[in-house]
Amino acid sequence: MRRVAPVLALLLTLAPVAACGPDDPPRDRAAAAPPVPTDAPATTASPTGAPRPEGVITVAFAGDVHFEGRTESRLAVAAPEHALGQISQTLTDADLAVLNLETAITGRGTPESKLYTFRTSPKALDALKDSGVDVVSLANNHAVDYGADGLTDTLAAKDASPIPVVGLGRNAKEAYAPYLTTVRGVKVAVLAASQVEDLTNQKWRAGAAKPGIASALDVPALLKAVEQAKKQAPVVIVYLHWGDEGKACPTTAQTGIAKKLATAGATAVVGTHAHTMLGSGMLGNTYVGYGFGNFLWYGTSDYPFSDETGVTTLTLTAAGKVTGESFTPALVDDAGVPQPQSGVAAAAALKRRDGLRGCTGLAAAPAAATP
Repeated sequence: MRRVAPVLALLLTLAPVAACGPDDPPRDRAAAAPPVPTDAPATTASPTGAPRPEGVITVAFAGDVHFEGRTESRLAVAAPEHALGQISQTLTDADLAVLNLETAITGRGTPESKLYTFRTSPKALDALKDSGVDVVSLANNHAVDYGADGLTDTLAAKDASPIPVVGLGRNAKEAYAPYLTTVRGVKVAVLAASQVEDLTNQKWRAGAAKPGIASALDVPALLKAVEQAKKQAPVVIVYLHWGDEGKACPTTAQTGIAKKLATAGATAVVGTHAHTMLGSGMLGNTYVGYGFGNFLWYGTSDYPFSDETGVTTLTLTAAGKVTGESFTPALVDDAGVPQPQSGVAAAAALKRRDGLRGCTGLAAAPAAATP
């Protein structure tokens, strides 16, 4: 990904519930949530406060995150102002929250031969956990920006991470492996891969005995991973790094893989990379989000609307059915932090966001129930 501008952040707030791993006891996410400022903007089309029965969950998605440049100092931020700012409440309130960490996790290594290279410390994973994030994808074009030594450190950070990391591994089996969990009686599998055709995907693609990222360019491997995940969980979420930078409509590569993943059993196929938001909606029974945009962002960009972002939250049943979608707009400020929008600004952002679906061929997703 290229250096891009502060992004528009989208915030979505949901009912506080517990999320747990297969071997972990449920945790009270509401108790861990930071206090919400009294002037916090109202969320849009959100099921906040609405009781949900066992067997119905919410999953929140956000875009690309960096802890470098103007956002590096966010690693020193403590509650109630978590690293992701007010939008942390939206992620915390969801039963499961997933986003992409666009960086290697290392202090060593030699920069790869590319225009932009990014790295951060393992503190980033703690900061994201404290901000309500439950699963992180490292299947992107910057996860191995510092060569073999950097990859070794990133894998070590994954092993020690307080939250699951998907899309990167010591071999292909590990890189394509899903994170499996049961939340409120719903079995969920989350996996990730990169479709970006770049140096990382060519040089650092995981193999049978080779560490690296999971690649969506190896279509058979990705489809097999989804099919196997579907045997273990009715809800299968595929988080991809995909699309063309600055393009607000999906590429043929995106639409092609989305159809194949839907056929393979994916409940939701979502992702980032383009530095701008793309349309979302339903492809048959599968929810597709072609681009969530930048989220916590370190630099500037010439791409139109690159400051627009947010959190998209889906309501899902134990059978893997998408029964609702809600979205809260936000704007990345001069510090690179996504700030929730309200009032007229939120309404305008939602209207533009919904308009992006026009070039996707997707149907509108069902709206989330309001309290």
